[in-house]
Amino acid sequence: MTKYDKTAQDQVKKEVHEFKQGKALSGKGGAKVKSQKQAVAIGLDKARKKGAKVPKKD
Repeated sequence: MTKYDKTAQDQVKKEVHEFKQGKALSGKGGAKVKSQKQAVAIGLDKARKKGAKVPKKD
């Protein structure tokens, strides 16, 4: 049984890719993402909003 579905994996992959290029922004203010962990968290949050199978936040 997988922890995340394909939609969530794709969203995280996209967000981490943007982070590595220096284009990832967070929140409404558009602050630059400073760590890869932050990029993964943003990707999971976006996937959650799309209704993907993602574990709850702790």
